[in-house]
Amino acid sequence: MQKFLLSVIIVVLSLAGHAQSCDERIAAAMNAGDWFALDSIYNKAPKDSMMPFLEVFSRCLLGNRLNRPDISVPAFDQLFKEHSESLGLENLLSSTIMFTTDLGRIGYNEQAAGIAKSILEATSQYLDPDWKESLEQCISKHTALSAYKPYGIAFAESVGRIPFRIVPVGEEKHGSVLMHLENSTINGVNADITFDTGAGVNLISDSLARKFNLVPIDGYVTVAGVGQRKGQYAVAKEIKIGNITVSDVPFVVMDFKTGNVKADKLTDCFSIVVGSELMLRLNDLTLDFINSEITVPSDAPERTGAAPNMCFGQGMTLNCAGRVLNNPIIMNIDTGDAAYGSLDVSFFNANKDFIVANAEPDTVRRGGIGGVVESLCYRVDNMPVSMGGHTVGIPGLVVNTEQSSASMDFKCNIGLKTLMMFEKVRFNLVDFVLTTYPQNVSAFNGRHYAVPAFRYTKGKEPSVFQTLGFIAVGVARAMIYPDVSDNPDL
Repeated sequence: MQKFLLSVIIVVLSLAGHAQSCDERIAAAMNAGDWFALDSIYNKAPKDSMMPFLEVFSRCLLGNRLNRPDISVPAFDQLFKEHSESLGLENLLSSTIMFTTDLGRIGYNEQAAGIAKSILEATSQYLDPDWKESLEQCISKHTALSAYKPYGIAFAESVGRIPFRIVPVGEEKHGSVLMHLENSTINGVNADITFDTGAGVNLISDSLARKFNLVPIDGYVTVAGVGQRKGQYAVAKEIKIGNITVSDVPFVVMDFKTGNVKADKLTDCFSIVVGSELMLRLNDLTLDFINSEITVPSDAPERTGAAPNMCFGQGMTLNCAGRVLNNPIIMNIDTGDAAYGSLDVSFFNANKDFIVANAEPDTVRRGGIGGVVESLCYRVDNMPVSMGGHTVGIPGLVVNTEQSSASMDFKCNIGLKTLMMFEKVRFNLVDFVLTTYPQNVSAFNGRHYAVPAFRYTKGKEPSVFQTLGFIAVGVARAMIYPDVSDNPDL
């Protein structure tokens, strides 16, 4: 979001008569995309010490990034009515997408479509093709969904229980796995559903959409993963997962083929995907890897005011503040990544000497939505990773040595096999707090080596408008591992 909010800093520094230190700290946190810092600053500072525009904009961004639509929706309404002159075109468009996203999240799809349509009509002559398409997709989606009441939730008992099984995917030597929900049906027909915390939308293949009698609607979206692909929305009248029934569930009908013969043989492992969009409606989920079930209380917890350690990332992915080698980093939590996870090239560049000395170079290929990508990498053994209050030693965390060509890539991606090293992982999506529970025997074996002073160089983040109209799909990062002929795979 750096480019998106750079204009905010310029506005702040150009105005006199305001509490500069508070405004500058707020603008710096916005510009860095540091929502935890912004939350702390905003909550501690007297509201009359803030420039009015920044006070309102802070509530907009905090509500949108920390899953507080009850805060962001009235804030965006105030922003558009009282401070539109402070928004440049790009900020206006970005705010429009965020506003409509949060309206849709609380069921106001008709209003969301109306706002997007109004902004498109007012700005059409100034828009480039990408922006125009983003707004048109936004209008089509919310208009189509306004005829439904998405995500009606019904519990058969006081606690929702969704059994799951861990399913091997790809060649046995790689040990890749995905998480499939058991006792699941779509419109009364048994369904094999992949649970993917990294997927911003629910996905289904075209053939299965017909099999399960989904109703196509005139809503469209571009899905970004390894590559990019457009899909059409369709609605399932009812899905059952364990003892929970969900009505009017939107799916994106998608071509899962990658163009790689070997990878395409494996796409049946994730031809139906439910992700973070459904998770947000369930409010509070605990992944229990000992008993192989997801538990969901029927009564959502109240917001406690606890400091969040989760935020939405690019593509509305679920991100968590954590540490790798005692180095603070934002992690994308992704059960659709069928391996342990990966770190990007900026981590490698900042810690090259240690990584080269403690790991062997290799090559890995990843297949998923939109294609297959190949990366040169290292796999560091016993990498200490801290998240949700506990630390585990990861036996195979990949560190990439070059910039990925994938459409959606993350500085740190935490895969399913890492999450399985904990006994439980709880997603409190009301407070936006992730908590981990260690196994009785610690998975971190504490191998002895001298750990140098690690550093992490923060690279430029894509701006909001560079990723608008794209929904991230974590399963696109699933480690399918087609053969690498000249280098053995990880």
